[in-house]
Amino acid sequence: MQNKGKLVRIFIGNVANAVVHEILENAIEEQSLRSHYGKEMQNSFLLAKRYRKKLNPGGKPLPDKESADIKAKIMKKAVNELKLRIKKGYTNIDVDSADKIAEKLLKKLKA
Repeated sequence: MQNKGKLVRIFIGNVANAVVHEILENAIEEQSLRSHYGKEMQNSFLLAKRYRKKLNPGGKPLPDKESADIKAKIMKKAVNELKLRIKKGYTNIDVDSADKIAEKLLKKLKA
């Protein structure tokens, strides 16, 4: 098995990316861009799912403390990326929805 810390970092990065892209998908009105962000969200989610299985095989939930730490890191990474996008001129970005979306994705991943 690979280094657990590295697996956790990759997992966090992919979930955070999925959160960001779902928010961007909701913020954009142009259909082609919405589709692009939707695909990016799906790809990141599938990668997160793969790494989640490597972290704790057998479909068992992660321990509560580890799960809370992971969620906090996902939130920090996602919010920072969204703030960067806002600085770049992106509009209609609902940063406050990041927590709800992260919670939904983590529930699907049993993390």
